Amino acid sequence: MPLDRNRPAFVGVAVSAATDPQAAVAEAVRQLDLADTCFVLAFVPERLPLGPLAEALETHLTGVPVFGCTTAGQITPDGYDTTALLLIAFPRRHFRCASQFITPLNPISIKQIAADTRRLSAQFRHTAGWERLALVFADGLSKQEDLLASTLESSLGDVPFFGGSAGNGLDFRETFVLHHGQFHSNAALLLLLETDLGFAGLGFDHFLPTATQMVVTDAIPEERLVLEINGAPAALEYARLVGCSVDQLCPRVFAENPVLVRHNTTYHVRAIHSASATQALSFLSAIDVGLLLTLGRGKEILRTLETGLDVTSPEGRAPDFILGFDCVLRKLEIEQKDLGPQVSAILRDRRVLGFNTYGEQHCGVHVNQTFVGVAFFEPARRSLH
Repeated sequence: MPLDRNRPAFVGVAVSAATDPQAAVAEAVRQLDLADTCFVLAFVPERLPLGPLAEALETHLTGVPVFGCTTAGQITPDGYDTTALLLIAFPRRHFRCASQFITPLNPISIKQIAADTRRLSAQFRHTAGWERLALVFADGLSKQEDLLASTLESSLGDVPFFGGSAGNGLDFRETFVLHHGQFHSNAALLLLLETDLGFAGLGFDHFLPTATQMVVTDAIPEERLVLEINGAPAALEYARLVGCSVDQLCPRVFAENPVLVRHNTTYHVRAIHSASATQALSFLSAIDVGLLLTLGRGKEILRTLETGLDVTSPEGRAPDFILGFDCVLRKLEIEQKDLGPQVSAILRDRRVLGFNTYGEQHCGVHVNQTFVGVAFFEPARRSLH
């Protein structure tokens, strides 16, 4: 179903490529109608200094709650972007929001997070006829998103949640979430939403399992570090299985040859971040000794993206917009294959807004190299002309 414009009707969207934080926020805010805004999501490029940016957001958005995180790239109305500040304004007439700031993530307190989440849900007044969902943004280098996701799933009950891990370009150095006017590391942010818009969750990758399997035989789970696979040095064995030398291991090889973990009947990607000089492999999701890994084989990424985003409402309408959390390793593969313009065109046509992540949360699981999102539809009782 073709969309007539790449700007949604039910949220405000603002973008600025200005390099000065005050100028960037001022330019973006001029594109928004804040009179009816419930809250704003801010997705922040690597190049903007966070202290001055936080001050600018407080100055120009006084009285409006602003949440968000640093990213490994933004998904704007024009597609992929690595430099732009992206603001999304959610209006009161369609959204209500309650927030929970979670810190520290490491060490994580499962009991405290569960209690606080249940309390937040119980105290959040229900609006008749509106449905609930939750969004989560987490420090992408905390190595705690797996426990966080499983804890939130059990604590939120039947409320679906979707999220992305904050990024830092391709530096993997330090990531932050934004809450109450400050950027915080070693923290996460839970947003509990109510809306009268219809919505549907999305989650897909572009990999199929192969017959090649491997077992983690030595690891440091708390560091997501695999020391041995099949009894051999991890990097050496992985390189042998994918058909290259250890010296050739790089983000491109890891992105194109992911390892998968089976969860019930579904395979999820456990992405490899890097190989160390000691031939250990650093992962972006939970690992443990005895874990069975399956080598993945890529499918055609453009076709799987179009198919994955091809969602409609019960009435057959296309989404007004899709809030998307797209792994930076997917973007890396896309750019290495010179498919960036085609992917941006697909994202633009489907009105996808969001950011590139260091990991995604969906169905209670922390995953990698996956697109996770929420498609929002105009309320069923309304018809736009």
